[in-house]
Amino acid sequence: MAHLVAVLALDGVIAFELGIPARIFGGAKDRHGRPLYQVATCTLDGRPVATSADFRVAVEHGPELLERADTVVIPASADSSPARPDAAFTPELAAALARIRPGTRLMSICTGSFLLAAAGLLDGRPATTHWRYTDRFAELYPRVRLDPDVLYTDDGDVLTSGGVAAGVDLCLHVVRRDHGSAVANAVARNCLVPPWREGGQKQYVEAPSPVDSGTHGTAAVRAWALEHLDRPLALRQLADRAGMSVRTFTRRFREETGASPGQWLTVQRTERARQLLERTDLTIDQVARESGFGTAASLRLQLRGRLDVAPSVYRRTFRAVEPPTERAS
Repeated sequence: MAHLVAVLALDGVIAFELGIPARIFGGAKDRHGRPLYQVATCTLDGRPVATSADFRVAVEHGPELLERADTVVIPASADSSPARPDAAFTPELAAALARIRPGTRLMSICTGSFLLAAAGLLDGRPATTHWRYTDRFAELYPRVRLDPDVLYTDDGDVLTSGGVAAGVDLCLHVVRRDHGSAVANAVARNCLVPPWREGGQKQYVEAPSPVDSGTHGTAAVRAWALEHLDRPLALRQLADRAGMSVRTFTRRFREETGASPGQWLTVQRTERARQLLERTDLTIDQVARESGFGTAASLRLQLRGRLDVAPSVYRRTFRAVEPPTERAS
């Protein structure tokens, strides 16, 4: 019998995430072309549920499917929204999860981890979720060992993934763990996705707004610093431009930005490097100089430390490609 993967579709299920398990596990075949997994979808009552798109999903199974499952996957849904923690874990959901046999593998995609955490199934375990909601997750579930930076976590029988496409990474990881790299690579090639991705969620986090407007406090100095990131910027130099002592400038700077001048400069230089890698043909050495890191080695160290990825890998991932222009007829 093929390994049974049960996908629990809750109200408002995100359509993309709902399809990931069927696409990845359903594409895994042995060397004779036989399916290695059986993927089936269920709801809490066996009735259709609305999706995040303009259609509903009709299923053939109710919660009884969970009793037979070898793996249960919970995709993100409106019911797992961090904005509705009070409504997330309903009695109906608790009853459905109680049907799962001990030892069954549990997986969540994106904010589906909020439901596993609400059920107490992640207490003391490593877990992740979409980077946008990690602060909220940590606030609600302090007993979970949250890792906000990784694409997915694997704690044996409980696995979680970050946002959206990280669910693809997680499912490919499980196929690789169950049946080896050759099978997982074949699934990835068929789906036109990489078998694995370098780095974690940090490379996808939106950069902070570089500076506030105005001339009060240290704002003017920060605006000037942004125009001169390619130069060495000493703390004394910045304080002098602000007309303050180093001590006063540092205190005011931290009050206004939440970071020290050195920390703030590193963040801005990292963002400048990201922009140059995405939008220009500059070499890695040139990007390092233009962003103020000086050398390619320093740039690599900073991006590895802050984004968990090398500059060349970041460029390949995010490089803007112009669409082909239409030929005049």
